[in-house]
Amino acid sequence: MRRLVILGGGTAGTTVANKLRRRLALDEWRITVIDRDPDHMYQPGLLFVPFGGREDLLKPRRRLLRNGVLLLIGQVEVVDAEQKTVRFADGDVVCYDYLVVATGTSSRPDQTPGMLGTEWRRSIHDFYTYDGAFALRDALQGFAGGRLVVHVVEQPIKCPVAPLEFMFLAEAFFRRLGRRDQVEIVYVTPLDGAFTKPIASQYLGRLLDERKIAVETDFMVERVDAERKTLVSYDEREIGYDLLATVPLNMGADFVAASGLGDELNYVPVDKQTLQSHAHPEIFAIGDANDLPTSKAGSVAHFSSEIFVENFLQYVEGVAMTHRFDGHANCFVETGDGKGLLIDFNYDTEPLPGRFPLGRLGPLSLLRETKTNHWGKVAFRWIYWNLLLPGRWLPVPALMSMSGKHRPDEEVRP
Repeated sequence: MRRLVILGGGTAGTTVANKLRRRLALDEWRITVIDRDPDHMYQPGLLFVPFGGREDLLKPRRRLLRNGVLLLIGQVEVVDAEQKTVRFADGDVVCYDYLVVATGTSSRPDQTPGMLGTEWRRSIHDFYTYDGAFALRDALQGFAGGRLVVHVVEQPIKCPVAPLEFMFLAEAFFRRLGRRDQVEIVYVTPLDGAFTKPIASQYLGRLLDERKIAVETDFMVERVDAERKTLVSYDEREIGYDLLATVPLNMGADFVAASGLGDELNYVPVDKQTLQSHAHPEIFAIGDANDLPTSKAGSVAHFSSEIFVENFLQYVEGVAMTHRFDGHANCFVETGDGKGLLIDFNYDTEPLPGRFPLGRLGPLSLLRETKTNHWGKVAFRWIYWNLLLPGRWLPVPALMSMSGKHRPDEEVRP
């Protein structure tokens, strides 16, 4: 009996467990998923909570895994890659033949001086966690006016467009309440523009300008002066706030560092095409847990997981892995007022305008605000629970296609 252990029951871990359960013989394989809590959270839904969203965000992990997949709940303390064991905080040990690290990334407000103190979730808030999103909802409801600062400590972060979406939704939220003139919205980013890719950054920057959202670029925060309600950068710039919605430093799981498997941010270094660990060939890292040079987004977890499954099946049969992940990512960007924008890109090609996924047939538009894109994001919730996590087929290719895309300066004939 060969033993596959998957650390993490999030998007990537659940999808891969279900896909492999279909492909690996029950009498030859034991598949075990380990996670620290019993509930799976629909993370894209957190974005809407501060603005009144109340959709169901949690479901039991056990219900999301196919029969034949063992689920263990516990805190992983360390992986011994030489002995091929996983030790829990309570001392229990699980042995493996193959290990998949899918423990994602999480916010670490403790890594920025002054952020995690008495003002945490009073004047300083986050929206990437369940408790944080609901606390921020209450803060926004009572925010009569002043400066709202949306702040990113450092890249990479989970879902890099989420801070932009938050600002667009906040602008529309205060406008609906008749308070927009009383609220100044400022985006503070370590990047030199609105986004990591130049063409998309220009498009998104224009939308920020249209909504009168100020952008402070190249801001590397050194500390938060919570008493003075001020962000202080390493070059001694200061930005005051009345309400701060921050995206703290993102890091991988602590056990990755304790096990000697990760880089300085606890991400597992892997081959960017096969997702195989550079140091230990029987270990793979998927989803947000690796150091891929692409977005830490659900779409990357989805597309790369499809490539991983095919490679893993070849690897365990002792043949060369022939499938190559190209860094494919796409993201819906909520822009407020029931509209959204869509970007699609990979390692080598930045987001371009055009149509997606069926070439000129669309039906979705790239780098253009439409109501269809908004409804595409809304519909994804059903797709996530009923198609993606169960490991069922989705009509979007894992590798990026240039069909329907064009350069911004190229005329597109109808």
